[in-house]
Amino acid sequence: MRGGKTELKAGSCCAGSSLSWILSNGVIELALHREPCNELGSVSLGEFEKFAAALESMQAEAHALIIYSELKPGFCAGADLRELYQRSEAVEKAEAARGVRDFLERIHRVLNLIDAAPLTTIAAVHGVTFGGGLELALACDLIIADKMARFCFPELRLGLIPGFGGIPRLKRDLGNAVVRDLLLTGRSFNATKAQQIGLVSQVVGEGEALRAARATAAQLGKFDRDTAAAAKKFIKPIPQEELRREIDIFCELFARPAVQAGLRKFVESTDAQPYLP
Repeated sequence: MRGGKTELKAGSCCAGSSLSWILSNGVIELALHREPCNELGSVSLGEFEKFAAALESMQAEAHALIIYSELKPGFCAGADLRELYQRSEAVEKAEAARGVRDFLERIHRVLNLIDAAPLTTIAAVHGVTFGGGLELALACDLIIADKMARFCFPELRLGLIPGFGGIPRLKRDLGNAVVRDLLLTGRSFNATKAQQIGLVSQVVGEGEALRAARATAAQLGKFDRDTAAAAKKFIKPIPQEELRREIDIFCELFARPAVQAGLRKFVESTDAQPYLP
């Protein structure tokens, strides 16, 4: 179901302005609800860090985690580029560079924890799943998409590369041809194409991703949790060295004048959704 929550009997829950989570019957559900399309900025990151801290205690009682969006436009449009530009313009270049690196290191810690969690993680996506939103989905074990979902790394348009761990995780999971296509062309894939290339494990009807994710999580609960955790650790190593290198490259590129010009153009755009292809 897209938008809105099904009533759950909660064992643990918490709500913030950007996201909220609930634990019930061994399944953690993390809902994203920051208008207009769950852009990832400083407030969202702070709440993700609170979730990451809570996850370490909740995962002892859980076998699955579902991440989904309550907003109609999609799962997540990526980084909050307006905030990034405004913060970089408000301080000296050296301070701005330190701030960008700190932000990236913090969000990498959160996504690495989700990536390595000893429970099965599912991204239930619809609509816009771009940039940092795709990187969040890639940190999960399974991506279930409704047929209207679209996937893209648009960072090249700004003179950047994905900075939240997307390249190393995509390389880990898919062939290099797919990585180069997404990274170098900036074009988007629909859900059918994403399933064909192995990015998505299941495509469902419009608005059905969360329902399918819940059904999958219920099935997972029938299996031994420790066995599933051991299997995940074996087949899904965290590419730590490449993740650190990605941060370095992003920071090097961010310092270029062309990037600042691209961010300025984005911020000044009057288009309703200038991040869309």
